[in-house]
Amino acid sequence: MSRKSMNKFLAATGSALLLLSGCSQPSKELKHPNILWIVADDLGPDLGCYGTPLIQTPNLDNLAKQSIRFENCHTVTAVCSPSRSALVTGMYPVSINSHQHRTRKEAMRPLPEGVKVITEYFEEAGYFTFNGKYEDSEKPGKRDYNFTTDYEIYDGTDWNQRAEGQPFFGQIQIHYPHRPFAHDPLNPIDESQVELPSYLPDHWVARQDWAYYLETIQIVDREVGEVLKRLEEDGLADNTIVFFVGDQGRPMVRHKQFLYDGGTHTPLMVRYPNGDFAGDVRSELVSNIDLSAASLALAGIQIPEHLQGQNFLGAHEPRTELYTMRDRRDETVDRIRAVRTDRYKYIRNFYPELPYAQYNAYKRNQYPTIVLMEILKEQGKLTPEQLLHMSSKRPAEELYDLQKDPDEVNNMAYSPDFDAEKKSLSQKLDRWLEDVDVAVYPEDQKEIDHWIKQMAKMDSIWKTRRGLPVDVSNAQYLQWWENYLKELPNKKKGKK
Repeated sequence: MSRKSMNKFLAATGSALLLLSGCSQPSKELKHPNILWIVADDLGPDLGCYGTPLIQTPNLDNLAKQSIRFENCHTVTAVCSPSRSALVTGMYPVSINSHQHRTRKEAMRPLPEGVKVITEYFEEAGYFTFNGKYEDSEKPGKRDYNFTTDYEIYDGTDWNQRAEGQPFFGQIQIHYPHRPFAHDPLNPIDESQVELPSYLPDHWVARQDWAYYLETIQIVDREVGEVLKRLEEDGLADNTIVFFVGDQGRPMVRHKQFLYDGGTHTPLMVRYPNGDFAGDVRSELVSNIDLSAASLALAGIQIPEHLQGQNFLGAHEPRTELYTMRDRRDETVDRIRAVRTDRYKYIRNFYPELPYAQYNAYKRNQYPTIVLMEILKEQGKLTPEQLLHMSSKRPAEELYDLQKDPDEVNNMAYSPDFDAEKKSLSQKLDRWLEDVDVAVYPEDQKEIDHWIKQMAKMDSIWKTRRGLPVDVSNAQYLQWWENYLKELPNKKKGKK
């Protein structure tokens, strides 16, 4: 344990009981409650407790019965590094210049004056802070934040490193269901039973890829079960508030990196140790920047005024809208902003002349459905909904009725019948851009050039490892993917 953390713990005031109140605060007094975030990588709301057929997620379904389950949690962006930067600061990435994915260390900026990672507030209150991997608790969890600090963000990597009796705030990072997916031999999912959204082709490759995604979530479920079991065995469950959340939505075409619900919608559960609100289901809009404010409040720590997240577990006005953003992703330069209410989503594309599916080495080498859709487009076999993502340009504005069009494929932005909705949301976004989006634009060309070069290098490495030529054709790559997907059960075994 760090000397800083020990000193703060020993010097912490002895307010033995934290009196918590609010619409979803624990009814019983908790003595310095531990706060644990379990964060899965690239997880959409594809769990049994969220109504997903075929999948078996008994541990998470049971956790949902013990928790408040939120049906409308969205991340501020749909890629890990800016999303996690927002998660640990309670700030929008565009307000702290952490909006690009990724950023070289020498190009990163410090946080704005007065902004800290929330672990600083926990440590000042006497908490031990940690960030560890599920697979190896001695190693740090994912920390690809797009900012620099002049202090160590975490005290350690596991709760067992703290002083005896010291409360903790920590994260346990679960890598799955990030690609590459794994086969789960305990419950193989029949690809023929998988139902895909309308904007993906009903093809064996796309269905099998989705089936393995669901199987990988089943492995996540068992890993979460092991974390909760260990919490019980270590005698900590009775004083630990557990959050389970994803860092973004699904790792699928038109989902990851984009601002449709598939890319931002993630499960969120909050379990109190005394059973309060167990089984409650809430449909209000929640942003992942809200987790910081709520966690500080649960620990009895005053929420700093600069936080843009809100305490969604305490007395509060529910959000009427959520804001999301896309900027450079790897080597792919872009800028998209969106605002979402319960009913509508408005998207503004700042580069309408560019295709959605700009070349991205990571996706080209990790998403079999991308290759499939390129071939089907050449063959004229994509439906109008499937052509949307593969078009050579995009509209400047998009507007979707999320109740009638959950797939977000019928753009109503240019329909006179929706002028009022578009105007209202466009004005909200304008105000948000002026007040919150203070990021540096344009990005330094040297940084863009670095990532173009870096991802070109990775592109070559991925293909070489797979025995493919650098100029591999779509047909060749699709054949490789078909073989890979067929052989995966013999190559990768799910963890028990």
